[in-house]
Amino acid sequence: MPKKHSKENDSEAPRLERLLKVRKEVAEHRPEFVRPESWRYDRLHPEWRKPKGLDNKVRKSIKGWPRRVKVGYRGPAQVRGYHSSGHIEVLVYNAEDLSKVVPGKEVVRMGGTVGARKRAEIMRRASELGLRVLNPQGLRVIEPKK
Repeated sequence: MPKKHSKENDSEAPRLERLLKVRKEVAEHRPEFVRPESWRYDRLHPEWRKPKGLDNKVRKSIKGWPRRVKVGYRGPAQVRGYHSSGHIEVLVYNAEDLSKVVPGKEVVRMGGTVGARKRAEIMRRASELGLRVLNPQGLRVIEPKK
């Protein structure tokens, strides 16, 4: 039984690597989707909103206007959510969360709200378990005034 499992992993790795390359290539050709007319009006933020007006040029996909968000710009579904290294990212907020992470298959990303003390604790525990941490630096530690 273990031989079959390892054989599956051997065939899985090149497939994932190929899909990650495809995802990167698709991302390079993906346009930057901006909200229509956001470059004209300061009150409109550039993050994407679906155009809904009857005469909207982006909705009609008129030449010379920005591209619309469409499903064809997405990457392969099998590698969605994967880190570029080919591992699955797991968000961690404390050292106990590290016990759920599978070494070699998953990598750790510390939450943005985790402070310096817990970051140090997570880093120590991750090194004991042999886990890779994607954002080891995180928040900068501010020196106290003298």
